[in-house]
Amino acid sequence: MTLLKSILAAGIFALQMAAKASKPNIIFIISDDQDKLMDSTTYQPLLKKYIADEGTTFNKHFCTVALCCPSRVSLLTGKAAHNTNVTDVQGPYGGYPKFIKEGHNNNYLPVWLQRAGYKTYYTGKFMNQHGIRTYNKPFAKGWDRSDFLLDPSTYKYLESIMTLDQQQYRSMSGTYSTDNIRDRALEFLDNGIASGKPFFLGVAPIGPHGDSSQGNGFAAPIPADRHKDLFPDVQVPRRPNFNPDQAGDAYYFKTAPKLDDDQVSYLDDYYRRRLQALQSVDEIIEALVKRLEEHPDVLANTYIIYTADNGYHLGQHRLPPGKCSNMEEDINVPFFIRGPGIAKGKQVNTPTSHTDLAPTFFNIAGIPLREDFDGIPMPLTAAQQSQQYKMEHINVEYWGHTYIEGTIFRDTDYDYSDASRHNTYKTLRVVADNYDFMYAVWCSNEHTLYDMKQDPYQLNNLYDSTGTAAGYQIKQLTARLDTLLLTLKNCKGAVCRDPWGSVFPGQAKVRSLADAMSNSYDQFFASQPKVSFSACQPGYLPNFEGAYGPKTFVGQNGQIVHEARWEDYV
Repeated sequence: MTLLKSILAAGIFALQMAAKASKPNIIFIISDDQDKLMDSTTYQPLLKKYIADEGTTFNKHFCTVALCCPSRVSLLTGKAAHNTNVTDVQGPYGGYPKFIKEGHNNNYLPVWLQRAGYKTYYTGKFMNQHGIRTYNKPFAKGWDRSDFLLDPSTYKYLESIMTLDQQQYRSMSGTYSTDNIRDRALEFLDNGIASGKPFFLGVAPIGPHGDSSQGNGFAAPIPADRHKDLFPDVQVPRRPNFNPDQAGDAYYFKTAPKLDDDQVSYLDDYYRRRLQALQSVDEIIEALVKRLEEHPDVLANTYIIYTADNGYHLGQHRLPPGKCSNMEEDINVPFFIRGPGIAKGKQVNTPTSHTDLAPTFFNIAGIPLREDFDGIPMPLTAAQQSQQYKMEHINVEYWGHTYIEGTIFRDTDYDYSDASRHNTYKTLRVVADNYDFMYAVWCSNEHTLYDMKQDPYQLNNLYDSTGTAAGYQIKQLTARLDTLLLTLKNCKGAVCRDPWGSVFPGQAKVRSLADAMSNSYDQFFASQPKVSFSACQPGYLPNFEGAYGPKTFVGQNGQIVHEARWEDYV
């Protein structure tokens, strides 16, 4: 049995023991476009009280594509976006019709959970273009009960449209969207408890996403009336990367102008509206936990997870409101979990991602892991967290243009939409105790390399510089990171889960970046093809994305070094 398989087996055993006789329940709460690094969760006292203090916080949890629909499809399938082939929020490369076309409706989380004996429920936003013209073509499979928000009114806080249990859609005009989600979530929770079976409940409010009621883009979110006057003096945190004096390092970051006073004031108001909108999301947490407290045995056997589909930026690196970039604000997202076997009040810095969520839910439910999962179960328990070998890589990818939000940025001298029209990139995050790097290659073939321990605000691009980072020579470090990114950008299944193992087959001594930094491999890494693009494309089109993958190291005693094989990737 390989070391990785041993770790997974130990995790399954630990969670099964924690869950005791019956399969545990899972409540999964996912907010929309919620930042971590602008401190939004510090304004959620109920999240702290009911989940963070009662469970574990994962500080280095990442979305693997910083955009709503592809991120949600990845977490529901356990696959990277280049394998789901759902890479945008709208056609032809994304949205609900693309989800259907790629065959995922027959093969994703709720379908698998039902087969394992779970009752499944979902309320709120499912994914983009799941709308009044598409929700029944066909219906989303796998849900025993559902109440979905539907486009074109998903992001209208006071004028939403919903469909309950595959019925004709109905207008919710005059009611507050997040409160509707709360009430339906409580009903579904009651259904799950009454069923006597293990259940999965997905709760997906739109807060703190921008509001689309005005048309032509997104304005600031609309809070519930009871919250609209909160936090009157709060501002976007003024950290070093907020509207910096110096322009950025690559692509549109190099040309974005410094924000003026009116734009900064607008961002502060936008930030306050986001925090106000989050208060009703916070109240969902309290309502669900209080209902569970009426059934102590159920609460004791229930995992409650809180996260966001992607992060968000407001003025960092001079950018207007939005997500989509590969900067930390957009990809490092909140993640909290409580439940059987989960330590209380603990902070974990092991890197994890949304691609790991489906495998994690399988682990919790005691379901054998699928071979086509690109992710691995998160280390939820102390036993898993104490394993000597820990994954340290996160693959982040994006195709097409970025989405500019905020009404004040529509008509300016600088055309933000045109500047960020080609936002395609490949990005690698490598996080370990002794080092923390972000490495990216843009479709313009520009590169960025940040030492996140020394430069957490990503202001000093080390790519092609002299000197060292975390004690490693930049040239040698970059060669390793590029090969790792090359391995991950088209990976599939086992290659995604253990990329170093695919580069060094049979070489158990190379399991991490630190192992690969041995000088004995300098020539091998120098000979590798580089991550590159021949053109910026709006979707996953591998023919425009350079080499498929790296050469494979076999030995240093006369054995050949094999070329990457297509069948090992996509």
